[in-house]
Amino acid sequence: MSERRPSRGPRKPAPAPAPAPVPGAGLRAEAARALARVVFEGVSLRRVLVDANPRVADPRDRALLAASLFEASRWWLRHDAAIASLMDKPLPPKAREARALLVLAAVQIDVLGVADYAVVAPSVEAMRVLGLAQYAGLANALLRRYAREREAIGARLDQDAVTRSAHPRWLIDALARDWPDRAGEILAANNREAALTLRVNRRRGTREDLLARLAADGVAAAAHADLADAIVLERSSDVTRLPGYAEGAFSVQDGAAQRVADLLDAGDGQRVLDACAAPGGKSAHLLERADVELVALDNDPARLPRIGENLARLGLGASVVAGDALAPANWWDGRPFQRILIDAPCSASGIVRRQPDIKLHRRAADIAPLVRTQQAILAALWSLLAPGGRLLYATCSVLRPENEGVLAAFLADHDDARALPLPGHCGHAAGVGRQNLPGEGGMDGFYYGLLEKIA
Repeated sequence: MSERRPSRGPRKPAPAPAPAPVPGAGLRAEAARALARVVFEGVSLRRVLVDANPRVADPRDRALLAASLFEASRWWLRHDAAIASLMDKPLPPKAREARALLVLAAVQIDVLGVADYAVVAPSVEAMRVLGLAQYAGLANALLRRYAREREAIGARLDQDAVTRSAHPRWLIDALARDWPDRAGEILAANNREAALTLRVNRRRGTREDLLARLAADGVAAAAHADLADAIVLERSSDVTRLPGYAEGAFSVQDGAAQRVADLLDAGDGQRVLDACAAPGGKSAHLLERADVELVALDNDPARLPRIGENLARLGLGASVVAGDALAPANWWDGRPFQRILIDAPCSASGIVRRQPDIKLHRRAADIAPLVRTQQAILAALWSLLAPGGRLLYATCSVLRPENEGVLAAFLADHDDARALPLPGHCGHAAGVGRQNLPGEGGMDGFYYGLLEKIA
């Protein structure tokens, strides 16, 4: 008699294979997390890039991450409104990363020129990576519709200055008040990527030498026409990989900031104060130009190591001091300075093209407190200047209250101060100083006012 085998029941079907990962989904999820921090938590764009880069191994992915975050920050006020216009009701406040992901996708299609088919599927999958699967279907529908209708959507957004220019209303109004004939040009310049400019370290070689090294390495670059130490790269690059970086042959510094050393004109043997020094670029340039005794002051001790590192790479030395410019008695040794640079804390409204998150973080209410701080720093440091010495007041702002307004008030209260004329190539006449507007000469927006203490 044959042995009956026990029944095992119906055979279970083999498990379905896991879906293949969608290329680019993880990167877009990473970018959405970072952008949400910028927009909703007030974290700087530079900070989130530093935090995210170690988690992104491929250099091409890091480049796409950076480009996406910069352009999404630059155009947030436009593309967030574009996405909102396609929705029956807004996303709940807690869905910040979902909102950021949708804006990132729209920016990649509209600004970066990525084909919509290469954006939609990875963005939908990125919703799942973020743990927001409930919004995957919505993302698919919205982004496909946006790709189809973006020209019509753009035409509607162009009807309002905020969504047309992607600038906050308060800043548009301030520019119209301060620069009525130039406001449109400033807004347009803020939305263009800034060129990468190098500053040659004269103590390590000539500009001609560095240009030759760059050319031999296949890097397209040209000497700046108005600045003796500046080289402008045709394309942005990882500067740490450029020839000469490791040995301190150059630094990265916009041309408008390089002009500071020209105007301060410090000479050998002089005592110089850089009053708001971090991260040390202007201090380094002054030391490259002349054998001066330089004090690099900053009120944030955490930023002092960065100054020291930058100076060390360039082969330079200075007295790096933690101290409040408003309280010189706590750090000043009583010896006067022949030159003082005040690169004052400001709205940074002149460098929006380089730091587009300023449009998201700065508020109209910030300006008056900044002006009070600027006035107080100028008054506090004036007593440290030797008779016959010169003080350069500079900001990366284009707003008149922070610039000519501060100097006008100071000169009205100080009979021992006089303003010195500045050359016309430094920008537009603005009170006793000069204002370079964003993009002019390929440079950032920067204000300069030069004062001399009457002996």
